[in-house]
Amino acid sequence: MPRGDKGAYTDKQKRKAEHIEESYEERGVSSKEAAKRAWATVNKESGGGKKSGSGRGKKENRSASKKGGKKGGKKAGKKKAGTKKSGKKKGGRKKSS
Repeated sequence: MPRGDKGAYTDKQKRKAEHIEESYEERGVSSKEAAKRAWATVNKESGGGKKSGSGRGKKENRSASKKGGKKGGKKAGKKKAGTKKSGKKKGGRKKSS
């Protein structure tokens, strides 16, 4: 199997990568870079392509997807300048040991 062949992936993984790639392109990332990032995300979440053998299935780790959603949300709902609160914490002094 040549390097970069996506034949070892399930249909669901291919759809997921395509969706992620489209999302990156909408945000202005080049198509080549978007494809790289999309497949890297699919690999991170599902552990790569199909694997034969009984008991080899693992639960998907969707941390990468959650992280991406949060990043997009922060950017979209950004506050206007001058409306931020000061970074000063409330409360008393630090305990010294």
